[in-house]
Amino acid sequence: MTSSFEALLPSTERALLHRVATAQAEGRAPSLVGAVARDGRLRWEGGRSCVDGHVPDADTQYRIGSITKPFTAVLVMRLRDEGLLDLGDPLEKHLPGTSVGDVTIAQLLGHSAGLAAESPSPWWERTPGTVRPELADVLGERPLLHPVGRRHHYSNTGYTLLGSLVEAVRGVTWEEALKAEILEPLGLGRTSTQPVAPHAGGWAVHPWADVMLPEPAEDLGLMASAGQLWSTASDLCRFAAFLAEGDERVLSAETLREMRTPAVPPEAGNWDGGYGLGLQLVRSDGRTLVGHCGSLPGFLAGLWVSVEDGVAAVVLANATSGPLPGAVAADLVRIVADAEPRIPEPWRPLPDVDPALLDLTGPWYWGTYAYGLRVVADGGVELCPLRGQGRASHFRAEADGTWTGLDGYYAGETLRVVRREDGSLSHLDLGSFVFTRKPYEPGDAVPGGVDPDGWRGL
Repeated sequence: MTSSFEALLPSTERALLHRVATAQAEGRAPSLVGAVARDGRLRWEGGRSCVDGHVPDADTQYRIGSITKPFTAVLVMRLRDEGLLDLGDPLEKHLPGTSVGDVTIAQLLGHSAGLAAESPSPWWERTPGTVRPELADVLGERPLLHPVGRRHHYSNTGYTLLGSLVEAVRGVTWEEALKAEILEPLGLGRTSTQPVAPHAGGWAVHPWADVMLPEPAEDLGLMASAGQLWSTASDLCRFAAFLAEGDERVLSAETLREMRTPAVPPEAGNWDGGYGLGLQLVRSDGRTLVGHCGSLPGFLAGLWVSVEDGVAAVVLANATSGPLPGAVAADLVRIVADAEPRIPEPWRPLPDVDPALLDLTGPWYWGTYAYGLRVVADGGVELCPLRGQGRASHFRAEADGTWTGLDGYYAGETLRVVRREDGSLSHLDLGSFVFTRKPYEPGDAVPGGVDPDGWRGL
C-alpha cells in the first residue's frame, strides 16, 4: 500500500509562511514571495506585501539578476554537448577580437579567468546598455585583475563574454537562443528579458527611515546574459528541478552533474561555498545546496535546490537591500527537508544481471585494505571500503568491458578486470592499483611480489 504525500503538512506550511513573513518584515521589503518545490512539483507558495490586496504569488514577475547566469551557462554547455566547442578552447577560437582571447570557456563559466568583476564606470546595473555598445566598452582598458586560472573571482564581464560567445556560435541573439533552447522546452512561459504583467516594481528602501524610492529598470544590452532576466517563483522552481534532474530536451542529467561539480577552489576562508559551471554551491545545515543568488537595483533573488532531498526553494523581493533571499531560500529547504524527509522509493531487484558481472561482486583487497564490490543499476558497480572511511566510488560500464569512475578519488579512472590465460579471474586493476581476492594474494599480480614465506605470527 502506498500513500500520497504531495501536500505539505499544515505545520510545515505555517513554518514556511512564518519564515517568509519574518523576512519581509525584518528586511523591510515592499513585497516578498517564496515558493517550495518537492520532487519537481510546486508544493507551496506564500507572499507578503506592504500594500493590502497586492500580495504577490508564485506567478508574479521579479527581476532575478545573476540567476540569469545559470541560464547562460546551460546554453554554453549545450554547445559543448553538441560538439560545437570544447570547454578547454580559448575564447579567441570562437569569439575573436576581444582583448582576453586566451582565457578558456571553462574559466569563464567558473569565474576563474581573472577578469574584473564589473565593467568600467558608470555603474552598469543602473545605466542603459547603450552606454557599452561594444565588448571593448564592457571590458575596459584593464580587463584582467588576476592570473588566469589561479583563483575564483566573480565576474559579470565574463558572463557578458559567454553571452556573446553563444551568439557567435549559434548565429542568433542570446535572447533567441534562450527562448528556443531553454524557456520553451522547459515551459518557463513567465521568464523573459523584459517585464510582463503582473510584475513587481523595483524599490530602494532608505536605510534609516521607512520611506522608499523607485529604482530604474534598465535594459543591460550586451550585459544581458549576466543579469537581465525577469521570472517568477513558479518558473524558477521548475528551473531548479531541471538543475537537479536534467531534461534530455535541454541538457542530460550527466551534464548537470558536471555543472554542479566545483570548478575551482573556493576563496580562502569560504570553505562552505564554491562555484561549478554557472552554479553556486554551498553547504548549509549539513546539506549541499546548488543554485544561484541575484540582485539588481530594486530586486533581490535566491534559488537553491538540495538534490539529495529533492527540495527546491525560491525567494524573490523587490528591494535593493534588506532581506537576504539566499539565506531565506536555504531556510525554506531546511524546513521542508527536516520536517518531511524524502520517502525513499521501494527496493526492487534488477531486471537482469550478467553472471560474469555477478562473479565480480564481494570482497576485494588493495594490500590489506578490505573493499566490497557490488552491482548497481544500469550495469554499473560501486567499490566501497568495508571498514571506516576510504576511497569509495561509483563506476559506469563502458562498451569495451571496463568501467569509468564517476565520483570520489577514482573519478575518471579506469577499472578493468584482468584474467589469466585460462580465462579465470586474476585481479582488478584500478588506475594501476591491484585488487586481489585475498590480502596480498600470492602470484604475479601484486606489484613487488609477495614474501614466499607468507603470513606469520610474532
